[in-house]
Amino acid sequence: MPHALIVDDELDVVEWMAEVARSEGYTVVTADSLRAARAQLVRQTPDVLLTDLQLPDGRGTDLVRDLEAPAQTEVVVITGHASVDSAIEAVRIGASDYLIKPVDVERLRAILRRQPQAAELKSEIGELREELRRAGRFGHMVGDSPPMQALYDKIARVAPTAATVLLTGESGTGKEVAARTIHELSRRRKFPFLAINCGAISPNLIESELFGHEKGSFTGADRQHRGFFEQAAGGTIFLDEVTEMPPDLQVKLLRVLETSTFVRVGTTEPVSTDVRVIAATNRSPERAVAEGRFREDLYHRLNVFPIALPPLRERGSDIEMLAQQFLRELNKVEGTNKAFSPEALARLYELTWPGNVRELKNYVQRAYILADSVVEGVDTSSQPPLAAEDQSGLVVVRVGTPLEEVERRVTMATLESCGRVKRTAARILGISLKTLYNRLEAYAAKDRARELEESGPMPLVEEHEIPSTVGRGPPSGQFRRH
Repeated sequence: MPHALIVDDELDVVEWMAEVARSEGYTVVTADSLRAARAQLVRQTPDVLLTDLQLPDGRGTDLVRDLEAPAQTEVVVITGHASVDSAIEAVRIGASDYLIKPVDVERLRAILRRQPQAAELKSEIGELREELRRAGRFGHMVGDSPPMQALYDKIARVAPTAATVLLTGESGTGKEVAARTIHELSRRRKFPFLAINCGAISPNLIESELFGHEKGSFTGADRQHRGFFEQAAGGTIFLDEVTEMPPDLQVKLLRVLETSTFVRVGTTEPVSTDVRVIAATNRSPERAVAEGRFREDLYHRLNVFPIALPPLRERGSDIEMLAQQFLRELNKVEGTNKAFSPEALARLYELTWPGNVRELKNYVQRAYILADSVVEGVDTSSQPPLAAEDQSGLVVVRVGTPLEEVERRVTMATLESCGRVKRTAARILGISLKTLYNRLEAYAAKDRARELEESGPMPLVEEHEIPSTVGRGPPSGQFRRH
């Protein structure tokens, strides 16, 4: 039978939490101070330690140092004030979760029911490390270059916790794969992992997708719809391109992160949720905050544990390792035995791979299709440059050119180099398709305004006055102005 130690100086809080733990099959002991808690730790090591952050004789987090086998105990911090600092402190000491007073009973039950235990997770992470040493793999992620080793260290540290993670990196670096790896190494892995691209869904629909809606709440809502925050109960939600989220929805996401509750469209009744949020962006979140497109308080709430994914061009021999892996997968699916020539592998290192791992995978597939038995070279004939206005593949601008104009020239040059295929251009530029459309509409509007301004005001129409036929001759040289 699992054992729980609950440490809090509020007697009523301790009593009802103990009752909940017993109903979930735990044996329970309680303490109201560090001294009393340490006495209990000597008697028996708990499977779950729930401790208040502030105790009469010190910090509850100090108890972690007193655990004989920290890997065998799941630590949950209880705090009366939700803040980024308290979340960071919980992660730093190795806490798997933290609860905000007044503690939500369903969230507490979810924590007590979660499996596997901390020791099992740490053992699995150790096994992944061994697989990395042997085969250059860490779960779904491939590569053993120094930048990837540093990435795996961060994932291994944060995955067993409940901390919110913000993934940054260029388009195609594998942010969703990293998010899924974090989920699968967490206590939530038996529950859903749901991904949503905040930049690819209409602003009118994204709130319903995230939070759900009631029947009749808007035209076409013919039934109640459960949003991602309900569908992913107990699991993880991955918010890709989070800086593209509409401003009004950012406020509601902040509320979910602070209170673990949300409201469906068409109702005012709050719904409790127990999910972990992992967000990602291929843009600079700090720049989005500075430009007023992203809320600063939401940024800090998401940025509890930031992880930057390295671009492929900085990963050295991982390029070849990934290419070989993609080729093995194609051979397995198609029942073939094709292989790269040495020249083809050498050519891989000559390219800059602006689309990163995603682009490399596409090129390997193209090379595989064109090859008979030996892949002689990766086809790069249609690889678009990052931006081009001439044959050198460069956009040349004078010093002092406004940034808005630089952005426009790079955007339009990239679009032309892609044969005006907008989806490809958006991928290379590292922006969402929606953002690209918005840019093009803004450019067109400015062009129309400039044309009107340059054409000047409408000319005045001058025509001869109609001559009178009674008693006069024609009024020579007289005009009527309209």
